[in-house]
Amino acid sequence: MVLPKRPENVHWLTGQFRDAQKERYYRDSIQAQVRFETCLALILAACIFGMFAITDYFLLGLTREYYLLVAMRITVVSLSVILAFIIARWGSYSERPWLHALPLWIIAIGIILIVPLRPESLGSQVTAVAVATMAFYLLIPNLLTVATSASLFLCVGFLVAAVEFAGITPAVTLRIGLLMVMANLVGFSALLRLENLQRKQFALLQEEREQNDHLLTEIARRKSLEAQLRQLAEKDALTGLNNRSHFMQRAGELLQLAAAEKIPFSLFMVDVDHFKKINDTLGHTHGDRVLKQIAETLADSMRPTDIICRFGGEEFVVALPDTAADDAQLLAECLRKNIASLALQDEMGELMLSITVGIAVAQDGETDLEALIKRADDLLYTGKRDGRNRVVLAVDKASNS
Repeated sequence: MVLPKRPENVHWLTGQFRDAQKERYYRDSIQAQVRFETCLALILAACIFGMFAITDYFLLGLTREYYLLVAMRITVVSLSVILAFIIARWGSYSERPWLHALPLWIIAIGIILIVPLRPESLGSQVTAVAVATMAFYLLIPNLLTVATSASLFLCVGFLVAAVEFAGITPAVTLRIGLLMVMANLVGFSALLRLENLQRKQFALLQEEREQNDHLLTEIARRKSLEAQLRQLAEKDALTGLNNRSHFMQRAGELLQLAAAEKIPFSLFMVDVDHFKKINDTLGHTHGDRVLKQIAETLADSMRPTDIICRFGGEEFVVALPDTAADDAQLLAECLRKNIASLALQDEMGELMLSITVGIAVAQDGETDLEALIKRADDLLYTGKRDGRNRVVLAVDKASNS
């Protein structure tokens, strides 16, 4: 959702966002705060309205008008308190604005009804109406349109009741009317300014959040790109195994560590037998698929600590830290059998998938990785000359299939 970023998106007369969806989003964001403040303000207003029953007693005594006023005040106070708790529980500034408006109309009707029951105290009632008008605008949280309509209803209703039941002259009516107009203008201007400021502040905060989200997204995107670039720099594009340069770095570090700590280190070269025939017979696409399956089998057959690399073409190399010659030979034999069991024979016809493995074991203190690879490669080609599909640990040791 794109929220407003400029003041023009706030209506100059209502103080609301011009976009209804944006306005709804704003109201939803302040819903909890409005519920609490409305509940508190209504309970306070109800208490003040009810306390004036004491004044009624001193002015009217135990008369019929006094009992009617008390009944009316009890009704208004009860309804206000009930509505306060209803709003606190189910109020929604965006979905049920009428529920928030209802208390204003109830209080306004209660104030107007005082006039026919206590017309002789019109002067003090004028002050009460002015205070109630300001309270409608600034004390009880509501939309500007709701507060304005309720305030105008209160003022017009009060003037009509004053003319009808208190018999005020046109001059007095005019003075009271001007006072009501001034109270409404002050309250309207104050609430309009407040509504504008709150929404502009909200819009700025949302803009800042959007910028932060965009920044986080950009950071995540860049990290993803860095990871992809790192993978391109470290992984073979076809098989997903380590590429040659990354393997040389990692395996070289492990070989140096093995030499320093005097622990065994083995390495074997793997070559796919008759791979040229696979490409020539079935095509390079099928050959690539074979290489991928061999790479997957390599990854499944080796241990998490072993480093596997596609060395080039159909050649693979595996570094085995903390692995002596016998263990390396067992791993290589297991790998050779796993490769031979791949379900590719039907596709390859008479061609059988197999590998030849040459194993080199680092000597005490040896740190030259290239020399170790060269020895494994020499043993690999010895195995290929001797018939392929075998593991070669030394020239005089061969394990036939």
